[in-house]
Amino acid sequence: MKPIYLPFTSPQWHLKLGLKPLNLQDWIEIDQEFSAYLSRKTSLLQERHSEVFGCLPGSEAAQQEVLDLLLEHLPKRFPEVYRLQDHQITNLLTQQVWQISDFAENPLELAGRLIQEDLCIMQPRSEEYVLVAGSVCFPFNWWFPEKLGLPLMQIHAPVPEYNTKLNHPVNNFFDRLQVNHPGYRLNWGLVDTPDLCLAKHEAETINSPLTVNTIAHQLWIRVERQTLRKLAQTNAILFTIRTYIYPLSILEQHPTMAKNLLLSIQSMPIRMQKYKNLPSIREILSDYLNQIS
Repeated sequence: MKPIYLPFTSPQWHLKLGLKPLNLQDWIEIDQEFSAYLSRKTSLLQERHSEVFGCLPGSEAAQQEVLDLLLEHLPKRFPEVYRLQDHQITNLLTQQVWQISDFAENPLELAGRLIQEDLCIMQPRSEEYVLVAGSVCFPFNWWFPEKLGLPLMQIHAPVPEYNTKLNHPVNNFFDRLQVNHPGYRLNWGLVDTPDLCLAKHEAETINSPLTVNTIAHQLWIRVERQTLRKLAQTNAILFTIRTYIYPLSILEQHPTMAKNLLLSIQSMPIRMQKYKNLPSIREILSDYLNQIS
């Protein structure tokens, strides 16, 4: 079954890292949309490869370490899905067979083709963590080629108050992260499309004509389950991003979450509201949330 991640647990908006401990058994997730996600990845890598995959020289060892971790983890955790033998990995659900040696130059590309998650590798360079490689088929209103080679602070420059409130805690967390103690966090946004790939230079304003009676079926909650894991051999950080999309109407089954989202938006600074594209829909959204909560 598809997990439900609704990160509206507080009625007060806070910009915080919000990391929780991650059991390595739960590192990668598979649900009933597995084949559809992988099919979409295959299409994007064929048609828009340079937009969704990239790497810098010097990232090869970290890429290989990521692939090796997945080749060890996946057949053990999901033996009904993955079979590893004779230097190849087989996806038993999609019937894809990958020769591991075909990806010797860019191992992260194979890693990204195996799972629903997107993958980013952050490597310590000159006292900063730099994005050195990524397989990012399902970005949420950002453009991967523009971010490749940038340090954390520049990657998150569009996020209001990131520099003053989150940059230091994030870098500290990366420095202290231990190999066997990964973490995860949730991020959310509201969109007017269920499309997984929102590769854009800038976020687009929601312009769909909405009413209180139609909004539940015109907007989607987009949640990212992000995991952070230290790589033992290269000391890089692997950042995975698993995208879940739910119709806004799911909140009708969770009235407390709806109420928390309503109150959170009301306490959210205007700059953050603009970043999340809320001003144009705030009034109707608030009416809807108030109605169902």
